[in-house]
Amino acid sequence: MKKVLISTLAAASLIAVAGCSTTERRAGTGAAVGAGTGALVAAATGSSGRGVATGALIGGAAGALIGAATSPGDCRYRDANGNIYVAACPSNY
Repeated sequence: MKKVLISTLAAASLIAVAGCSTTERRAGTGAAVGAGTGALVAAATGSSGRGVATGALIGGAAGALIGAATSPGDCRYRDANGNIYVAACPSNY
């Protein structure tokens, strides 16, 4: 039970810093929160050490992808030649 409480507190502290602005920081924070949450869920369901590690790995990967995909203020555009680029979104977006 002590391990679950420590994991919960760690995940809560990571969630508190999840408001970063750059894509890399959001991906890193998402990975940390996802890994903590994955490990917490695996530990709470009674998994062994290997199950907890697997939960952390899967959660970290998912968190990094979600964190990077939700970067605020960036829009993807396609020019006349079909090239995709990222730039700041219009202010009324």
